[in-house]
Amino acid sequence: MIAVILSGHGAFASGIEQAIHQIIGEQDQFRAIDFPVDMTTPQLETAMRTAINELDSNDGIVFLTDLLGGTPFRTASLLSQERQYIEVITGTNMQMAAEMLLERDELTIAEFPKQALECGRRGITSLTVEMALKSEKSVAVIEDGI
Repeated sequence: MIAVILSGHGAFASGIEQAIHQIIGEQDQFRAIDFPVDMTTPQLETAMRTAINELDSNDGIVFLTDLLGGTPFRTASLLSQERQYIEVITGTNMQMAAEMLLERDELTIAEFPKQALECGRRGITSLTVEMALKSEKSVAVIEDGI
């Protein structure tokens, strides 16, 4: 199973972790690592290394981070250079995290990032857009005579 390590500024990671537990339940091979104001970059790196060592099953590890260029992203990126099968994805949202935790058994470490980006994008929308899409689908069904 691909291991997932979620990290971000403040309580980003633990907040998403709590929501994931509420929505899809406890997840194996999953760790949330917060980066609060009082944590140093070396402390974050140590926490990430510990998670890698504890979760590594040789199926791959994916870091889901909050912000491109932020310390969690940069730290995970540096760690990914040490092992061939570590991927780093940024811009994580709840949609992406939940779907990818559920779908990771069906994916290889090479397929995971592409699918994660699709899930994340699908989760970014607005009510107006969704209502318009629903309306378009209804019109298509009527025009097809169904």
